[in-house]
Amino acid sequence: MSPFFVMSLLFGLIFGQTASLCAPSEYTIHVEKRECAYCLAINTTICAGFCMTRDSNGKKLLLRSALSQNVCTYKEMLYRTALIPGCPHHTLPYYSYPVAVSCKCGKCNTDYSDCVRDRASTNYCTKPQKLCNL
Repeated sequence: MSPFFVMSLLFGLIFGQTASLCAPSEYTIHVEKRECAYCLAINTTICAGFCMTRDSNGKKLLLRSALSQNVCTYKEMLYRTALIPGCPHHTLPYYSYPVAVSCKCGKCNTDYSDCVRDRASTNYCTKPQKLCNL
């Protein structure tokens, strides 16, 4: 092998790892229940960022499994539970949410991730707001 080939290979491996900017990012979730008096704003972390991917030109020639794209997804996560204030006794006032501990570029797992482009979502409060910093 030529030294140029080896250096190109090493550069490609190093650049491929550093070009993936997938990491936990701060995010605020707004949670409310119809029966409860308040909306709860929860500060958490989610996985977000850029992952290196390739677009294959020969899509008709490849197996469907070879066409999957890498996304920024959870490597390690935990769940926390918050108490929504102002709920009547007959309502469960708890809300569980994921917290990203670490992230990776990989295939999207539909068991715990929404792998489809976000539709117009409403992430805001319609009731008086309480802030939860856990």
